[in-house]
Amino acid sequence: MSKRENRLSVTWPRELVRWFEREHRPMPWRSDPSPYKVWISEIMLQQTQVVTVIPYFDRFVGRFPSFEVLAAADLQDVLKLWEGLGYYSRARNLHQAARVLVEKYKGKPPLTAAGLRELPGIGAYTAAAIASIAFGEPVPSVDGNVLRVCSRLWGLETPMRDKALADEVRARLTPLIRKVNPSHFNQAMMETGALICKPRNPQCSGCLLSRHCVAFKTNRTDELPVVEKAGIVPHYRIAVGVVWKKGRILIARRAEKQMLGGLWEFPGGKQEKDEVLDETAVREIQEETGLAVRVGVPIVTVKHAYSHFKITMTAFRCEWLSGRARPKAAVELKWILPAALVDYPMPRATRRIAEASVIRSGKS
Repeated sequence: MSKRENRLSVTWPRELVRWFEREHRPMPWRSDPSPYKVWISEIMLQQTQVVTVIPYFDRFVGRFPSFEVLAAADLQDVLKLWEGLGYYSRARNLHQAARVLVEKYKGKPPLTAAGLRELPGIGAYTAAAIASIAFGEPVPSVDGNVLRVCSRLWGLETPMRDKALADEVRARLTPLIRKVNPSHFNQAMMETGALICKPRNPQCSGCLLSRHCVAFKTNRTDELPVVEKAGIVPHYRIAVGVVWKKGRILIARRAEKQMLGGLWEFPGGKQEKDEVLDETAVREIQEETGLAVRVGVPIVTVKHAYSHFKITMTAFRCEWLSGRARPKAAVELKWILPAALVDYPMPRATRRIAEASVIRSGKS
């Protein structure tokens, strides 16, 4: 590295921190960066945009204002407040981590990134974010935004999904973060990726890093970072039954170790080859609950995308014919009044079915 390059490597982190201190977006956890609020915000911000997180954050810390209150809460209450935010393992891990903190650490989280990684649901990125923002530890927090910024800044051609890229970026940032405010540096890098150095059409003219940026100077911002093409996303047709019996509806709770664990849904499952959807509903309901049902009219069809697959889910109004509900695929089954549906935490697609007027009225 030449003397000029070395000088620039020292100056841009300071310039970036000063920019962040002037221009950063107001956020509730920034105005009060307590360990608890920083922790909650960083977990919520995983895979989720700031504008979506803020109202959830405000409601969550209003209901559970401390590690102790969260640890003492019922998981169903936590999941209900999380409903709609997605990636529900985050909520389960938050709840479990709060219990560990109260039982093992007396409500005071470890002060280092290494210590934080011992808690459920906290990986390298989140641990570094919490440790730097809440405790000032000079450890770089490397997420997708930071990988993109650094790939362009230094002209790195290692694919985004390759662990070697994160390792190299972390190694390059470590000596730099030690020369500035660690909290503001990490947040400035994230802010730059979120607002300026976007995946498409980066705002290079407004970026103070552009004069240091290899991708900008070589006109390669559309080539970097290197992103490997994603494979074909599977799509599944799903049939579920809103099963009625004497004015009540059957719902099922998923096992906590499953995807969407702990949430409630209507019994059903994937359509098999050469099977029509109403047949799928009858078969899946019998397999999951032991009940025989009569399938009626379709209520609603919902399309939804998860991280690795997509579904088209059709809900049918069904009438109980015979059998006693026994959980097989689910861990719990309940017959509830339609008005009580709002009280149970449900995946977004299931909630859309629950909100259908035909279910609320109980009319065909």
